[in-house]
Amino acid sequence: MDLNDSRPLWIQLVEEFRRRIVSGQWGPCSKLPSVRELALDLGVNPNTIQKALGELDREHLTQTERTAGRFVTSDTDLVNQARIELAQEATDTYVSAMKGLGITSNLAADLITTRWDKEDPQ
Repeated sequence: MDLNDSRPLWIQLVEEFRRRIVSGQWGPCSKLPSVRELALDLGVNPNTIQKALGELDREHLTQTERTAGRFVTSDTDLVNQARIELAQEATDTYVSAMKGLGITSNLAADLITTRWDKEDPQ
C-alpha cells in the first residue's frame, strides 16, 4: 500500500481493505483486526482507520457487532460484485493506457495472456 498517494488516506485505506475482502485475505464472516491493531500496523491515526471501516460498513462489506467487533459480510454475492467492480476499474485503466499507446485490442489481449501465463516474478 502506497501511503504517499496524493488522495486522502482514508480513501486509500477503503480501497486496500476492500481489496483484502474481495481477494479473500479477509474471508466471509471473518473478524477484522481492531481499529487500534490496524492503526498500529499501518502507522496511521485510529480515527482515519475508523472512517475507512465506516465506509465499508455503509457498503455492507463489513458489519459491526457491538460487543464482538467488526466482521466481513457473509453475503458472498455482494463480495463477488465488489470483486467484479474492482476488476472492471482495473480493466478500464489498462484499456485506456493501451489506447494511449496506440496498441490494438488484439495485441492488448495477447499481452494479457502472455503476462498471465508467466510466473509471478515476486
